[in-house]
Formats: sequence, structure tokens, C-alpha cells
Amino acid sequence: MSERNKQTDSPEKNAAGISAAKLVKDGDILGLGTGSTVLYTIKELGRRIREEGLKIKGIPTSFSTEEAAINENIPLTSFSHTPYVDIAIDGADMFDADFYAIKGGGAAHTREKVVAYSAKRFVLVADEKKKSEKLNMPVPVEILPFSKLFVMEKIKEAGGIPVLRLGAKKDGPVITDNGNFILDCDFKTIENPEKTAQILNEIPGIVEHGIFKNVSEIHIGKADGTVEILKKK
Repeated sequence: MSERNKQTDSPEKNAAGISAAKLVKDGDILGLGTGSTVLYTIKELGRRIREEGLKIKGIPTSFSTEEAAINENIPLTSFSHTPYVDIAIDGADMFDADFYAIKGGGAAHTREKVVAYSAKRFVLVADEKKKSEKLNMPVPVEILPFSKLFVMEKIKEAGGIPVLRLGAKKDGPVITDNGNFILDCDFKTIENPEKTAQILNEIPGIVEHGIFKNVSEIHIGKADGTVEILKKK
């Protein structure tokens, strides 16, 4: 496993990841999200394949997830072969009491959203620190490099503060798996995620934003290894 995919010991993330992996059934086409908690789901699915003979196919949402799935011998497929997903499991940077979530800390939210919205069931895995009464962190926005200044001005007009995400170990901006830039856009406390999402949807040059509104279930891992499961009514 690469440095990027190494896990630190986390009872919360481990519990949430394993809990969600139990939802996967024989024959499922599975959306594999990106992030440290999902790695525990992938590891558990690898165990089920080896020990239980589970037969599934996964669609990874990033190069790092693809690598982790290959390491666990999870068979992979793509949207070139199937246009739907039975269940998608992904992490979150933050989620609120109304099942809205912000994703994109790993710069993979465009592919994550495509997979999530193609799924019959979209499940988040997270620890308690990701829960908030209201969304109040910057929203990752993937943009065409060509449109950077224009999009930044439009986001400012909408009340946001856009910051170009820079690489930690390279000069210049972070480049997504799709070859685009990421803006982290601070709207302070987001009172109406639906409205903020609509504003971002209407700005030309934005490829995709990190507000997700189709979450059906959340598995929240606790420090004692228990899991709280929330289901959207």
C-alpha cells in the first residue's frame, strides 16, 4: 500500500467503515468513495471476498481508491460497463442534521458525486467530529483552469470567499484527477445548502461543487467501537 493509502489506527473510522461494509450484498455494483474512513470499508470488503466468497464489483472514485481496492483484490468495473450503482459508500468532511454533506477535501468530489447520484443508496461513513448542526466549512469547488478568475469573481458576488487550493509538496495549485483546479469557498455558516448549491450550479466554469444532498444513511463511528446509524426519513 502506498504512503497515500496508509491508515492510522482509528477505532471510530474502523467501526464506521466495517459497519457500512455489512450493507454490501452478493452481486452488488459498489461505488467506492475516497478518504481515510472508506479505506476501512475497502479493507473489510477485501476480507469478505477472501473469507466469505463475496462477489461484487467496485467503481472507484479516485486513483488512490483504485489502488486500495486492487490491493484488496476487489474486482473493478466502470461506467463504461454499467450506468448504475447498487450502493455507494463514501466519507465526508462534514455533514449536518438535515443530511447535507460537504465533500472534496481529497479533491475527488466530482467523481464521488457522479457515483453517489447514480447509486440506489448513498451511505456516508464518518466519525463524530464530522457532525455539525449546520454546514460551516469551506465548500470545495472544482473549476476549469481557464475560468479561474471569472469563477472567483462570481463566488465573491454570491457572498463567498474563494481560495485557490495549493499543493502541499509542489509549487502551484492542486490538480484534480480530471486535470482541473480546486477553489475552497468560504460561505461561513451555510443556512440554506440547497440555495448555495443552486448558486454554484449556475456559474459557468464550475465543473462540480462539494455540497451533497442525496445522502440516505450515515454510519458514525464512536471511540468505544460502537456505531450510530442515521437514516433519512
